[in-house]
Amino acid sequence: MSEYKIDHNMALTGEPPKSLDTWQKLAVLIGMSGLGILLLATLNINFPDKTLWLTISLSALATGILLFSYREYQGKSKGIKNDGVWFKSISSRGLWAWLSGIALTGFYIVLYFFPQYLGLNPDGENTGVISLFDPLSKVLSGNPASQWFVYGVLYTIAILAFGIKFLYKYRHNRYERLRTFSVMFFQTAFAFLIPELMLRLNNPDLPYYDLKNIWPLNYYNFEQYRVDQFISAGTIGIALLIFGVLSILVITPILTYKYGKRWYCSWVCGCGGLAETAGDPFRHLSDKSLFAWRVERWVVHSVLVFVVLMTTAVIYTYLGYDADKYWLNREFFLISVASGLTILFALIWYFKKDELEKDAKYGAVTYLAIILGLIVIHYLSGSNVFLFQAETLRSTYAFLIGAIFSGVIGTGFYPIFGNRVWCRFGCPMAAILGIQQRLFSRFRITTNGGQCISCGNCSTYCEMGIDVRAYAQKGQNIIRASCVGCGICSAVCPRGVLKLENGSRDNRINSDGVLLGNDVDLLDHIRDYDPTRSPRKE
Repeated sequence: MSEYKIDHNMALTGEPPKSLDTWQKLAVLIGMSGLGILLLATLNINFPDKTLWLTISLSALATGILLFSYREYQGKSKGIKNDGVWFKSISSRGLWAWLSGIALTGFYIVLYFFPQYLGLNPDGENTGVISLFDPLSKVLSGNPASQWFVYGVLYTIAILAFGIKFLYKYRHNRYERLRTFSVMFFQTAFAFLIPELMLRLNNPDLPYYDLKNIWPLNYYNFEQYRVDQFISAGTIGIALLIFGVLSILVITPILTYKYGKRWYCSWVCGCGGLAETAGDPFRHLSDKSLFAWRVERWVVHSVLVFVVLMTTAVIYTYLGYDADKYWLNREFFLISVASGLTILFALIWYFKKDELEKDAKYGAVTYLAIILGLIVIHYLSGSNVFLFQAETLRSTYAFLIGAIFSGVIGTGFYPIFGNRVWCRFGCPMAAILGIQQRLFSRFRITTNGGQCISCGNCSTYCEMGIDVRAYAQKGQNIIRASCVGCGICSAVCPRGVLKLENGSRDNRINSDGVLLGNDVDLLDHIRDYDPTRSPRKE
């Protein structure tokens, strides 16, 4: 006899959520006790053995999440269930959702702007919750903890614990398991452990460096103090600086061409990792409206333009210090930026003009004119234009985008706006990878429109707000710039309509030929089939 129960309920919405069982209540108690220790530490309760109490706290948090998740999915058949997400207060913008959003937002505000209330004391010994993390920080880097170390530990614990929950929930899907293992690995190793250990093993002057953070996401990487730190750190610092430049110009375009932006947004990025694991219960809350899509495109590309201007201003300013030391002077740098952007725009306009929507064309021309106009005015006038005051740009971006958008709103309000608000509307890395994906990537989500039953699962669970069903009904390939290739739309499809592909565009079914019942002459594709060619990759 099968170990799984047969669900005889045929309701489209599924059953209302059942009350918590005894084990789940125990899991909540364990998790809350771990959180309670951190809250007591925040109130300056002095724990005699900080190592022991930190271990108890983090272990309790992880154990509570894992035990609750195990009981949630134990005994259920493989496959993604609705699980009453629209009936639960926490996942349907109910009272618990708003309370959670306010609590998370408050935590981010204190973390970014008032770390002294967490016990940070740069001039002396830490107190509060930050002091609780001092023993772990000293083991890894040899330094006392900071608010960012505390955040990094909690961030990593969340991705690991909720990642295991994600693995259990999506255990029937190989693609989802692989990418979850990937984000868990990259967050733990490249974003947390390696940067801490580098400070201890290599050079105290080497800046804390998340190896997977690439411009324009790490907008601060070319500031004067960062470049000086890289140079003063010797060979390894120069290597990291060169790696940062190569990542922009070589590595990311190649990987995006082969795999789409999913190689970063769904397999590597820490922001995406938290969204996919801890934010998974809220993916259906993303706004699917046409208005949201239009706002998304203008806002995220405006952020990208802001980053380009800011980075240009920062490097331009840096070249003004000890100018005789560098072969690259200010004037040549400005001319190179202007020429490079013009050539890039001309190539896109020549080869991909027909693939751009009308507002995308207007937007591209407008943004290019703004950037080139500011560069030309600055070059000809020889005096600082307001927008080219590097420190003003840097501080403005750090506050509005780096703190308020990515942290306070982007993560704090998962339960209200969905789990990918930052990725959709604010991330410049997602914007630049999206442009590359939309214009020349081999990645596509192909559809078999004749099999679509219009259930709407794909659109409901798309965290990026894409109306996937509209594409599937017409048999159109999905090549949206915003798609992060998470694959959930394919995983929740009951008919196997959607397929993630990296292969050649040849021999794909053309949506123009899809009529009622997917009326396509498949013999044409069979005749062109080459058995020696490797199969399409997912």
